[in-house]
Amino acid sequence: MGHVIETSETIGPKQTGRGAARRSELFEELVGLLTQEGFAHLTLDDLAARLRCSKRTLYGLADSKEQLVRAVVVHFFRNATVRVEAAVAAEPGPADRLAAYLRAVAAQLAPLSPRFFEDVAGFEPASEVYERNTRAAARRVEQLIEEGVAAGEFREVHVAFAADVISSVMVRIQQRQVATATGLADAEAYAHLAELLLHGLSR
Repeated sequence: MGHVIETSETIGPKQTGRGAARRSELFEELVGLLTQEGFAHLTLDDLAARLRCSKRTLYGLADSKEQLVRAVVVHFFRNATVRVEAAVAAEPGPADRLAAYLRAVAAQLAPLSPRFFEDVAGFEPASEVYERNTRAAARRVEQLIEEGVAAGEFREVHVAFAADVISSVMVRIQQRQVATATGLADAEAYAHLAELLLHGLSR
């Protein structure tokens, strides 16, 4: 998510009025369904049947399938960001925080199905959310590298260049190029990136 996996948007189930708790529960079920099975092949009728609700109920979450899908992607990355940053905050030093960041990203992406990633890549509104979070992640990694160099835990490196290289790999992961070239899932690619990066930066 991919990323400081983050967003400030508030798309999602409307939390005011009667039935707010049910809408929130339904939306979480929708997130689970789409992240496991993808969404390109599912119609609103399919979603309503799978979630055991009416199409009218789904329209209470968003005005169209496209908006529902984008809301799910935004929601996933927002929640993943919270968990990733919690993992980072628990570590004492820059090197540990960088390792925790990349491994936490991998852990957050691991449960997502390949079909979900393929559908995100093929749907511009969702792909844009993933791309934006990938850029944010690259900025976060640069910050963590800078902290490590300043603390003497990392070798003196050209931080901007290192961050640009890492960003390029992240973008290739997000655009499915790494999966195509290597067969690695996004989470696996992040785990390998973490290993290479930490070995390369260590004194």
